[in-house]
Amino acid sequence: MHVAEILATEPGPFISVEIIPPRRGGSIHQVYNAVESLLPHRPRYINITSHAAEVIWQEQPDGTFRRRVKRRSPGTFGICAVIKYKYNIEPVPHLLCHGFTREETEDALIELHYLGVENVLALQGEEKYARPPRPDRTVNQYAYELVEQIIGMNQGRYLDDLTDAQPTNFCVGVAAYPEKHYQAPNLAFDIANLKRKQDAGASYAITQMFFDNAYYYAFVEKARQAGVFIPIIPGIKILTKREHVYSLPRSFHISIPEPLTQAVLSAKDDKEVLEIGLEWAYHQATDLLSHGVKNIHFYTMLYTRPLLRLMERLRLD
Repeated sequence: MHVAEILATEPGPFISVEIIPPRRGGSIHQVYNAVESLLPHRPRYINITSHAAEVIWQEQPDGTFRRRVKRRSPGTFGICAVIKYKYNIEPVPHLLCHGFTREETEDALIELHYLGVENVLALQGEEKYARPPRPDRTVNQYAYELVEQIIGMNQGRYLDDLTDAQPTNFCVGVAAYPEKHYQAPNLAFDIANLKRKQDAGASYAITQMFFDNAYYYAFVEKARQAGVFIPIIPGIKILTKREHVYSLPRSFHISIPEPLTQAVLSAKDDKEVLEIGLEWAYHQATDLLSHGVKNIHFYTMLYTRPLLRLMERLRLD
């Protein structure tokens, strides 16, 4: 089932989650344990992150380029198959612009199509990954271009002019940024980019994590005024350790409210931080639910115990 169908037909409230593949050399049992722990709470879909390979282009003496690739967390597509066929939950793999050529993206979409995976999340990704210097390799620079490529394949348009090309059937989600994307000069500019992704064919958006619901409500209101009508699903993360007040703003370009920051920094250890993070997330979630939100997306990685404790309090089942 497409995520768009789930959002349209499920009465809610319900959760979805994001997990990451184990690091290179890790065990698939980490994924089994994470997903199985969440089964009693019926996540309707599970996002699986994808990390672009570290790509280094080395010019050779003859003027050609040699491409060296190393992936720190491979396995996204295999995990998708496990989640879909072992647990009967819709998987949503992340697809990235940066670090991948359009040719590689098309191959990835073909593989997902063969696996029966029909949902993807189209993201720009991190700019640190090198773009190919060769003119015969093209890239999607922006997420809306990636959305266009996916929708094109849904209409039977491939990079090569193929006879009798079979259309795919992907539902495309995209990212939204209540505190704006770090590259956007202002929020209005960023919302215009979200509308561009919607107009390219995106069916829904999931927000970057936020810790102040006021950002989400204001963002949704401004997006609606700008003509964005697709569902905008709020994303929440539970703070579990002191380092998060520094690492999350640095990595995700978000802010952490002053009361939460002070409480975390005053905690005697990470055990107390977890209790503070759970209480904050509980109030965030209940406030969102009271405002009619029916799908809350949780960034869990592979550490689900805090979410399980939160679910015991929310009692959404």
